[in-house]
Amino acid sequence: MLSMDISQFTNLLRRHTGLIHKVAYAYCPNATDRDDVIQEIAIQLWRSRDRYDVRFKETTWIYRIAINVAISFHRRERRHSDRRVSLEGSAITIAVPSVEPSQDVELLMRCIDDLGELDKALVLLYLDGYDHASIADVLGITVSNVGTKLQRIKNKLHAAFERRLQPNETEKPHGTR
Repeated sequence: MLSMDISQFTNLLRRHTGLIHKVAYAYCPNATDRDDVIQEIAIQLWRSRDRYDVRFKETTWIYRIAINVAISFHRRERRHSDRRVSLEGSAITIAVPSVEPSQDVELLMRCIDDLGELDKALVLLYLDGYDHASIADVLGITVSNVGTKLQRIKNKLHAAFERRLQPNETEKPHGTR
């Protein structure tokens, strides 16, 4: 176990700001909600700083807390969403605002956005280059379960991507069936 002072904690947040923002973007399409989730992640990291075990990677500890906070927030917001109207789209937004994602990337992100909470977390970790064992540590599932779920998610994303790429039947030119 390691106890962090404010300076060490601030440096930890700076080193891993991309990770924290990525999780918030994945679960909160609304900018205001993202800010709330980012703040809540920082608070939960601060509260649990004395329980951080240096035998494990910082990123594993941060991902676990960030994903749990984001999922809890997402569940709370989903229960109340029928009372509000969102002015923003529901797709995941790339964390680099100065770079416009390609149409394929935007389509893939919309497909990922349609996944369940655990599946979305698995994809985020996988796309970040984490191996199956690290993903299992973060999410608290077995390594074999990670492999099985990832394969199913890949198949699901592939099918969703293909469906969204195909033109609607109503858009076929005249004379075709």
